[in-house]
Amino acid sequence: MKKINTTEQFQEVIASHKEVIIKFFADWCPDCTRLNMFIGDIMDTYQENEWYELNKDELPELADKYQVMGIPSLLIFKNGEKTAHLHSANAKTPDEVTGFLSEHLS
Repeated sequence: MKKINTTEQFQEVIASHKEVIIKFFADWCPDCTRLNMFIGDIMDTYQENEWYELNKDELPELADKYQVMGIPSLLIFKNGEKTAHLHSANAKTPDEVTGFLSEHLS
């Protein structure tokens, strides 16, 4: 998973004509650590997609803009627009994450 460090980099990533998945997280977040334990296998299944991660504490303005109230959250973007958002409450198991991705990715 590639790390997004700047707002400019984020804008460049989401402008893609292909769907990209961005994980919002924080270093102190126990649910983020739990997600990291199983996200690798899911990334292998969805390897045709680009995966990125963004530390909500480092870029809080992006979290605010895209209504990321809880972490971890997975957001899907295409052509600069958010097309789907998996909120933290529904990102606790591999089945929840894969169900979200299968429903929202082309």
